[in-house]
Amino acid sequence: MGNLIITPKTKVHELLEVYPELEDVLIDITPQFKKLRNPVLRNTVARITTLSQAAIIGGVKVEELINKLREHVGQNVIEVVDDINPNYTTTKPNWFDELNVKGLIDIREMLNSGEQPVHEVLSQIKKLQKGDILKIISPFIPAPLLDKSLSMSYQHWLLKISDEEFWVYFINE
Repeated sequence: MGNLIITPKTKVHELLEVYPELEDVLIDITPQFKKLRNPVLRNTVARITTLSQAAIIGGVKVEELINKLREHVGQNVIEVVDDINPNYTTTKPNWFDELNVKGLIDIREMLNSGEQPVHEVLSQIKKLQKGDILKIISPFIPAPLLDKSLSMSYQHWLLKISDEEFWVYFINE
């Protein structure tokens, strides 16, 4: 048994390195986590994704996720997690105009080739002219990317196309 204390800020990769048996627990919680069996995703996205972000990706409450993991390894459950309400924009914003979409990055291709897309996407957002929009296609809610963009005050719109496809639009204002 490891000595890692499981919190919302614990990285998924770190969790599975210390507690490899928790992979099956994660998959039992939500089938979305089956993607962790893909070694490329495990070594890219899982390295920067916190359990808080993983809960968003998996569509579960972070307290539920953390407590199931903690119970499985014999740690005390936690009551409430207070840094979990991301401010993701999921309704069409006034600034969105399809004609202003000037770039597209399909991060599925990057992930499949073992690349980490966050820095590339942020670099492309910075290159946009004022009012231009960048479209991102992702196989899941790209919580690490959205969190990083929010910390940099970029505006976004997250659109769920299916359980396996999400579009995110970023604008340079």
